[in-house]
Amino acid sequence: MEWTIIFLNLMYAVIGVVLMFVSYKVFDLLSPKINFEEELKKGNIAVAIFIAALFIAIALIIGGSLN
Repeated sequence: MEWTIIFLNLMYAVIGVVLMFVSYKVFDLLSPKINFEEELKKGNIAVAIFIAALFIAIALIIGGSLN
């Protein structure tokens, strides 16, 4: 087993998570009228589904760009 391959896969995973976090924060800044954290605490299912779809879309974009 090559350690460089394991290290590169780990680095891609870390980069992907960081990019997902940054892109979520950018989206949160671009929509100031909606407080996602507050709506999730209230139990708003529509916001939860929207954020899940957002994470899936961002993950597909980041995953495609890292390959």
